[in-house]
Amino acid sequence: MGILNSIFSKIFPSAQAAVGNVTDAVKNQVNNITGNNKDTAPAKPDQNQQNQQNQQNSENQTPTSNVDVMAILEDLAKKFPEKLNWKTSIVDLLKLLGLDNSLDARKKLAKELDYTGSTDDTAAMNTWLIKAVMKKIAEKGGNVAHLFS
Repeated sequence: MGILNSIFSKIFPSAQAAVGNVTDAVKNQVNNITGNNKDTAPAKPDQNQQNQQNQQNSENQTPTSNVDVMAILEDLAKKFPEKLNWKTSIVDLLKLLGLDNSLDARKKLAKELDYTGSTDDTAAMNTWLIKAVMKKIAEKGGNVAHLFS
């Protein structure tokens, strides 16, 4: 599962089920193609095929619903032991969601979202990431309009 899907699964109630269904569908598809049955280990698709499948699945998904992401995240932030600037900081957003916020994880997320800038310029990358993630959340059906006003 990609980092973006991990973010979705923490925010959207039905996202976790959708990710599980996609994973099962991919496994079944691989088994059907390779002729593997339950008694043999399924062949693993190469990373490029898996990334393409994940991207196609993400693109084919319709928005979940009009989820008030602001309310969900603000509620999480109230319960969090430290004050986080999750509205403008990808590091804090990932921390709030209980996800890995390390530089390596953010570089992986940048790659997943097709960031074209230098990942060595972490300030620029982080600024781009928070905007890109919020845009993806909005595309998925999350109400994040408050962040852009």
